[in-house]
Amino acid sequence: MPEIAFPWQQEVWSQLTEQQEHAHAYLFSGLPGVGKRRFAHAFAAFLLCEKPAQGMACGRCRSCLLREAGTHPDLLLITPEEEGKAIRVDAIRQLVDFMGQTAQQGGSKVIVLHPAEAMNQNAANALLKSLEEPTAATYLLLVTDQPGRLLPTVRSRCRAQRLPTPARESALAWLAESVPELGAEQRLVLLQMAAGAPLRAAALHEMDAVQLRMGVVDNIKALLKDKQSPSQVAESWAKIPLELLIDWFCSWTLDLLKLHTGAITHAENGDMDVVLGYMAKHVQAQELMQWQDWLLAHRSMTLGKANLNRGLFLETLLLEWKQLLKKR
Repeated sequence: MPEIAFPWQQEVWSQLTEQQEHAHAYLFSGLPGVGKRRFAHAFAAFLLCEKPAQGMACGRCRSCLLREAGTHPDLLLITPEEEGKAIRVDAIRQLVDFMGQTAQQGGSKVIVLHPAEAMNQNAANALLKSLEEPTAATYLLLVTDQPGRLLPTVRSRCRAQRLPTPARESALAWLAESVPELGAEQRLVLLQMAAGAPLRAAALHEMDAVQLRMGVVDNIKALLKDKQSPSQVAESWAKIPLELLIDWFCSWTLDLLKLHTGAITHAENGDMDVVLGYMAKHVQAQELMQWQDWLLAHRSMTLGKANLNRGLFLETLLLEWKQLLKKR
């Protein structure tokens, strides 16, 4: 069967595949969990297919069969050697050598590189020459959650294509079909936690994020009531992904700002409504803004794979969060 894009990508897919000529390099971006990799791989299949029909790879030609078997000689996938690690210059040298070769199947050559923001400085610089001097019938597909972390010179040499976040109804319908064991309320909670990205919501379900979050909310309440210390809470979060915890604090902080200014009367994070409602009445605007700046700076460091001392960082985060109530 030919690969297809997700339903919410269909308009972008049609616009792209109906073009008579394609750019030598694309930059696919969007929220984590909207299906960027699936889209890039489907487009790679389309570009490599010998007989594409109705905007899709046929799934039957020799090229499609080789690709589906994972043995297509004209398709190169570039990813970090280990998840969370950098893409190093050696990988880009492999890419450059690949681009210089003649297509073994006599058609196009395609490279899919993900996540593009994982390239270190040397790797990104090494990629630039290939972007500046593209070879014929060779296509480079970069996939990223964070286009702002790419070199401007890399971004400027790619055709930018942002992939949309689906409407809530579409995302919930996909979740209902993909994770049928979830109830409607659970799907809604997971989708909210995933900022509307359905694949991210499904991934959160796989890591039992709803249950993890219930424990985290209980810990926050105990912290504010002086029933647990920052170090005790930090220790109890040892197995929770740091990125997940930071995302939750960012979302809570946004709610807190809205509640404090009167923009909303109830927190969008319903499980924290009472806590945030109380905090909003006691925090000072300046301290709240300073806290948000600190939190976002450390979120950026975490996304950039900075080597943070996890325990010390979490203790500081929790202490600063609690101190918001005392800076009056």
